[in-house]
Amino acid sequence: MELVLDVENTVTHRGGKMHLDPFEETNKLVQVGVQEVISGSQDIYNFDHVEAHDYDGSQAKQLQSKLDAATLLILHNAQHDMPWLWESGFKYSGPIYDTMLAEYVLMRGNHIEMTPTGSFKKKSISLANCALRRNLDFQKDDTLKTYFKDGYNTNEIPLKELTYYLQCDLSTTRALYVALQEDYSKPESESLINIRDISFKVCLSLSRMYSSGLKVDLEALESVRTEFETEKADIEERLQAKVRKLMGDTPVNLNSPAQMSEVVYSCKPIDKKEWVQLFDFTKTDKEYKDAVKANTTYIRKTSAFTCPDCKGNGFVYKVRKDGTKYARPNKCKDCDSRGYQLKNSNELAGLGFMPPNKKWVSANGFSTGKDNLSTLMTTAKANNMTSALDFLKDLKRLSAISSYLSSFVEGISVFTKKDGYLHVGLTQHITSTGRFSGRNPNMQNMPRGGTFPVKKVFVSRWEGGSIMEADFAQLEFRVAAFLSQDTLAISEIASGFDVHSYTAKVISDAGQATTRQEAKEHTFAPLFGATGYGRTPAEASYYHQFIEKYDGIAKWHKKLGDEAVRFQKITNVGGRQYAFPNTERRPNGLPTNFTMIKNYPVQGFATGDVVPVVLVELENRLMPMRSTLVNSVHDSMVIDIHPYEKDQVIEIINSMNMDLHQIIYDYYKVKMNVPLLLEAKIGPNWLDTHDV
Repeated sequence: MELVLDVENTVTHRGGKMHLDPFEETNKLVQVGVQEVISGSQDIYNFDHVEAHDYDGSQAKQLQSKLDAATLLILHNAQHDMPWLWESGFKYSGPIYDTMLAEYVLMRGNHIEMTPTGSFKKKSISLANCALRRNLDFQKDDTLKTYFKDGYNTNEIPLKELTYYLQCDLSTTRALYVALQEDYSKPESESLINIRDISFKVCLSLSRMYSSGLKVDLEALESVRTEFETEKADIEERLQAKVRKLMGDTPVNLNSPAQMSEVVYSCKPIDKKEWVQLFDFTKTDKEYKDAVKANTTYIRKTSAFTCPDCKGNGFVYKVRKDGTKYARPNKCKDCDSRGYQLKNSNELAGLGFMPPNKKWVSANGFSTGKDNLSTLMTTAKANNMTSALDFLKDLKRLSAISSYLSSFVEGISVFTKKDGYLHVGLTQHITSTGRFSGRNPNMQNMPRGGTFPVKKVFVSRWEGGSIMEADFAQLEFRVAAFLSQDTLAISEIASGFDVHSYTAKVISDAGQATTRQEAKEHTFAPLFGATGYGRTPAEASYYHQFIEKYDGIAKWHKKLGDEAVRFQKITNVGGRQYAFPNTERRPNGLPTNFTMIKNYPVQGFATGDVVPVVLVELENRLMPMRSTLVNSVHDSMVIDIHPYEKDQVIEIINSMNMDLHQIIYDYYKVKMNVPLLLEAKIGPNWLDTHDV
């Protein structure tokens, strides 16, 4: 029996965030609805509502009976519904069909659509929008939103209205399921069927991993918070002193992108409303530089003097005609209530960097993002600009620490439950390539490498247990070598050639001393569409040499461009498709969207196809054990190991390495002639690990 299922649950607001998961102490399962696909008959089960409670467990027994009879469970966003079922005591281990994931795969990575007004927005794969695109009968209105705005929780909404809402969701999901089956029956979608079905299996693995959660050492978390906050305060103090030397008496907010743009680039837009649009039609370097010159004003160092109007008080009293003062003062307009005014000198303020191209233009002037700061640091180093280099290092580090505190330390703190577990949600439907995306918090933004302090807060749930991270070695490069069949890349992988040291040598030989660690950010960047554009001359030399060295990859990139122009899409080796509508040849012969055309197949097959199925197989092998998968970041998988199972898990990783090619073939019918390797590290926490 094919069964459509949907759940309704309460929501908890805590720490300024909305928690919809079953692991929140105050959340409750309110309703579960099921509908048979063939007959269309519906059943609604009420569990914890102000008007209906399942005191005797009869509703639970009836629902479990339905689940026992189901041969396929059809849901829209199974990663929300399945944990609610499992955590509420219901059992279902059969196959699923997630209409949201099925829609996502059909989108072929094309997440943008035009609105009726001619603007563009991200395509939504909500049930309502999926139904709208297919003109399905979607009865639901915004009644529930009104209740939520009025402060009602789900279990407080009148049962009749909540039930109608759930019934509409069931009917729409059923209709969408039927429509999707028809969409997948079309010849152009044939290769997507396997990708869709694999996505369903991955969905169940990610849902179980979500339910497992990671154990958080709260004391260690507070220690990391203190460490970051101390460093942040030290950097801010240093930067403020440096800003005073650079800007004079002009006050600068270190957290303001607009003000930091002025400090770094020594100029600001004349008209911020028109600023960004000015560069839409600039094509050459000269046009860009002319536009910058004509539409910016230089920033000068300033000196402060006491405001003569308010005498330094920041406010003034208006005087009546009889000479008496009003009781309440007004803010001084001349100094904006600061008590002082600023006088410009003839000396240029700031660091005086020139943004190299229009990609650096932002709404605030010019971007001070980490990649741009890295480029400027390289320029400063090459030109012996020691003070500028120190300033940029501090600025980049401040940005990173601020992000770490808000995204990780605070994110972990807010979303960790009272039992000390953090349930990290990983989804497949956010990125264009199929690569996992994280939430609550997004661990996919975690810096690569083994030095990130936040990692030490994740520990084993068992006394004497350990944490293992199994990480693919150079996965993207190996995938690119395979997809392109570049003979040199394949031979280098087979021989263990150190590609990062080679990158460092090329850049250093070009006149910019570079360490192996510094070179890492450049080594594989061309695989994802990056070019020498906007780089230093020495760095650009590597990007040019990459194309010459790996001519097989360059030829493959051209082939991909030709395919996108001809078919308006790319079909990857595993069957996943990427749509590139309106792709055409530029005057220089290159296709539009060329960066994404080069990027998607590598990232898609590596982290959108290979990593997910290896994760599924790893979970299957761990299933009989107490050790469990708890997270996946980039191309790695994290395992919480029971103290009695350490040797077994290590053996599983060894066996996985022997079977990787077979796993890829079993799922995708793809025979790889490039070796893949999982490198495992183990330790008492996620940070302090050592090679197995």
